[in-house]
Amino acid sequence: MKKIYLIAGEPSGDLLGSRLMRALKKKTGGDVAFYGVGGETMEEEGLKPLFDIADLSIMGIMEVIPSIPKVLRHIKNTVEDIIRVQPDVVITIDSWSFSARVHKALRKKKLGIPQVHYVAPQVWAWKKKRARTMYKYIDHLLTLLPYEPKYFTPYRLPTDFVGHPVIESEALHADGAKFREKFNVPAGKRVVSVLPGSRKTEVSKLLPVFFDAVRELSKQNEDLFFVIPTVKTVAEAVKTAAKNSGLPIVVTETQQDRYNAFKASSAAIAASGTVALELAILDVPHIVAYKVSAFSAMLARHFLKIQFVNLSNILLGREIVPELLQERCVPGNIRNYIKGLLQKDDLYDKQIAGFKKVRELLGLGEQTPSENAADIVLQLCEKKSK
Repeated sequence: MKKIYLIAGEPSGDLLGSRLMRALKKKTGGDVAFYGVGGETMEEEGLKPLFDIADLSIMGIMEVIPSIPKVLRHIKNTVEDIIRVQPDVVITIDSWSFSARVHKALRKKKLGIPQVHYVAPQVWAWKKKRARTMYKYIDHLLTLLPYEPKYFTPYRLPTDFVGHPVIESEALHADGAKFREKFNVPAGKRVVSVLPGSRKTEVSKLLPVFFDAVRELSKQNEDLFFVIPTVKTVAEAVKTAAKNSGLPIVVTETQQDRYNAFKASSAAIAASGTVALELAILDVPHIVAYKVSAFSAMLARHFLKIQFVNLSNILLGREIVPELLQERCVPGNIRNYIKGLLQKDDLYDKQIAGFKKVRELLGLGEQTPSENAADIVLQLCEKKSK
C-alpha cells in the first residue's frame, strides 16, 4: 500500500488536495493511505489532519508576526510526524512559506523520501531568484499555469504543468435553481454573491467594506438578494458579522450551497484569489477587491513585478475584471461596478467574452489536472521503491 503524506495550508489547497486524493485512489484501486495536514474536503477523502489549517490561514506581515510561534511548532510537529510515518512521498500544496520550511527541515534529515510541491510560488510576480534555489529542497514541482515551468526548469528543478483545478471544479455541476428554491429567493430577485475570503485577516478587513457596498446597493436596487457563501475557516466570524450588520443577507456554509449560489448569481463581489477564477468559468460577472495592512501593501508595491493580481487578467494580459486594491477598495467603487455589471454594460460584455478565452487557456487533454498530478506522484513513488 502506498503511503502519501499531504500538506495543505489553506482552503484552496485543501480542495486541490482532496481532488488529488480522489485521483490517487482511482489510479491505485484504493491501495493508498493518506497522512498529513488538510481541511474539511481532505477529511472527507480519508485524511485525519495533524492540526487545524485555520492556524495557517493568515496574510500580511503585520498579521503573520503574532502567529510565528504557533507556526514554528506546527513545522516541527509535521516533520516529526513524517519521520514517524515514513511515507512513499511528501506533497506540499501551495502555502509555500510554510511548505518550504517543512521541505528544508526534511532535507536536513536525509530520509530519501521524494519531496513534491504542488502549485508553483508566483516567482513571475515577485522573488524571481527563488526559482534558482527551489531544487535544493524539492524533487519535483507541479504547476497550474502553462507558462510557469519555464521559470524553474533552467534551474535543475523537474517541473510539469498539470492543468488548473478550476476546470474540474464541482462548481461546473452547480444548480442555481436549487439555490433559489432552498433559500426561498423570490422570482423577481437577482442574486449577488459576496465573497470576503477564506482567511480571518481577509474577512476582518474586507467584510466591513463589502457590507457598506451591499447597504448602498440595497437602497438603490430593491430586486437584489445577497448571499455570503463562506467556508469553514471563517464561517463563525462571517455569521456573527452578518447578524450584527442588520443587512438582509444569507450566509451559506456547505460547498454545494456555495457553488449553487455562484451559479444563481447575476454578479459577485470577491476577494482576489482562486474564487475569482471559479466565478470566471461559470460566467459570473464580478469585481475583485482586496486590502492588507498599510505596511504589507507598501512591501507588495515594492516587490510585485506584475501588472495585475487577478488570474483572468494575468492570463489574458489585459484587465477584464476590475481590481479594487487598497485605497480603491471602497464601497462606492464596488457599488458602481456592480451596478454596471447588473445592467449588462460594456464591462459585462468584455468579461463574458474574456471568460471564454480563460477557459480555453486552462484546459488540458483527456485527463483532469488531478489525474495528471497523480500520475507524476505515483511515478516518484515507484522510483523510490526501486
